[in-house]
Amino acid sequence: MPTCDVCFRHCKIDEGSTGFCGARVCRGGQISAGNYGKLTSIMLDPIEKKPLRMFRPGTKILSVGSYGCNLRCPFCQNSSISWSEEAFKCKDTAKYYPPDDVVGGALELREYGNIGIAFTYNEPLIGYEFVRDVAELSKKAGLENVLVTNGTATHKVLESVAPFIDAMNIDIKAFSDEFYRDFIGGDLQMTRDFIEEAVRLCHVELTALIIPGKNDSDAQMRDLSRWISGLETECGKRIPLHITRFFPAFKLIDSDSTPVDTVLRLVDVAKKNLEFVFPGNI
Repeated sequence: MPTCDVCFRHCKIDEGSTGFCGARVCRGGQISAGNYGKLTSIMLDPIEKKPLRMFRPGTKILSVGSYGCNLRCPFCQNSSISWSEEAFKCKDTAKYYPPDDVVGGALELREYGNIGIAFTYNEPLIGYEFVRDVAELSKKAGLENVLVTNGTATHKVLESVAPFIDAMNIDIKAFSDEFYRDFIGGDLQMTRDFIEEAVRLCHVELTALIIPGKNDSDAQMRDLSRWISGLETECGKRIPLHITRFFPAFKLIDSDSTPVDTVLRLVDVAKKNLEFVFPGNI
């Protein structure tokens, strides 16, 4: 039975079936992106919404997303296209856009301040073939490419898309193996490895969404910011960190929002190790 090599799950997928993410599919004994070109979301966004604060500030970017995700964050802000029951129906409803059309649309939006294409909303790397193909065409057309990802992908996947990506925002959901394993069904080590390689390849900014009682301790933020500082020293680059406020969503709809004071406190903690730390959603 073929094995998917996109992330740590290494799903074994039967012919005609999909993997855990809802997007990788087995056809003719080969595993590929079943969501290739099937877009659920298209929007011209400010670059700061990705969020990117130190890459082409003041510009806009055409953001595109598909469906499916290889994590199971109960707080997902885009659950309707990630891993909810509604999201898994998108394979039948999402409209197909070939790479040429996506790039053509991005070029038409240049007059409105568009600088390129951002792959975002769901987890784009579970359909990395589409990201690679669109981004390659986009670069040839003189556009810039942004990847917004959870960083749950192998180096093979990263190496496939990296030559065409100018900037990334990578979620670092927490600096805790337990949080990744038990709360969101992820693998912190894979995400750390992904980030460590990505910062060598392009501009990278990181985002930490703060959830009350889950990842809001000073100690965890201290450890995270020290690790990022070490990467900055090693790579000779600045790595901005966005510390953002959680609002109730999806399976945590009855939870409390993150207090603004908590976000600001953690920003101060992080600033003891990092120069560029930005509060978000406040």
